[in-house]
Amino acid sequence: MFAPSQRDPLVHPPLKLHDVTELVQPQLEQLHGFLLAQVAQFEPEVREPVDYCLQSNGKRIRPILVFFSGWSRDKAIQAELVRIAAVIEIVHLATLVHDDILDQARIRHNCSTVSEKFGPQVAVLLGDALFSQALKLASEFPTVDVCRAVSASTRRVCSGEIAQSLHRSNAAVAIDDYLRIIRFKTAELFRLSCYLGSRIGGYDEEFTTAASVFGLHLGIAYQIFDDLADFVGREDNIGKTLGTDLASGKFTLPLILLLQEVEYEERAALIAQIADQSRSDQRGITMLMDEYGIFERVREYFWREMESADVALSSFPEYISVHHLQKIGSFVKSQIEKLDF
Repeated sequence: MFAPSQRDPLVHPPLKLHDVTELVQPQLEQLHGFLLAQVAQFEPEVREPVDYCLQSNGKRIRPILVFFSGWSRDKAIQAELVRIAAVIEIVHLATLVHDDILDQARIRHNCSTVSEKFGPQVAVLLGDALFSQALKLASEFPTVDVCRAVSASTRRVCSGEIAQSLHRSNAAVAIDDYLRIIRFKTAELFRLSCYLGSRIGGYDEEFTTAASVFGLHLGIAYQIFDDLADFVGREDNIGKTLGTDLASGKFTLPLILLLQEVEYEERAALIAQIADQSRSDQRGITMLMDEYGIFERVREYFWREMESADVALSSFPEYISVHHLQKIGSFVKSQIEKLDF
């Protein structure tokens, strides 16, 4: 397991997103154009919120994973990679629309969420419409395997969200339950991006499997970072509403670890406080986490996943895709350096 002193040297100084996207800027521009062209495919009544959603200025990590894992100079392959990146990004955006309703989040990518701007009723149905459009695009590939993979992954993402909703306010949730939830709700699309990218790029099955494992562990690590950021991040740095996990009764890794450390009476008091939102004190809970060394323990889980991601690619040092994927791995590692603790 990585200790804090064993961080990847590429993390210092922290990478900026531009350092990662520079190689695939033409593909990202094509992706943006492809996404905006989808607006006309929707009925006129919903085009405004669809356009608002697809204009998202998020990190586009999943499309970048598609482009890097399927790296090719062949223009025909690049066009296919853009299409599959669009499918996965639309699924991702649909999940964010629904997430923000559940979390009552106001800000996403430094802008008002769809729910905040158009109302939760519109947002629920818009998410459904986006899911449907993504599956339509997936069905247009010449092989049914693409649509089958996208459909299965979309189901897993939704299953992860449902499982997390069922565990809301459940202080007995175990670490294994938490890891299974984030494996589905976040890491699954990272895995799918690497799987379909490498497959469409024409790579062999052995590398496709390795790339998939890399994406899975990268996605788990990214969600662990995100859950840590909810307690110690800054909204102007992270670009979205923070503090929503505690407010919505989600028992994520920092809180699960804290409840394992405190004495019985303090644990009972914390659980009661979290259940009663009028008494919930995120600042006090964050200070308690700091006192018990919870943040360093969460980081250990993060680094363990990143180590597993690196190991997955270690047998393919000669592949150009691996060098690019390692760069986005270093970017994800650098994100934890932005947190204030």
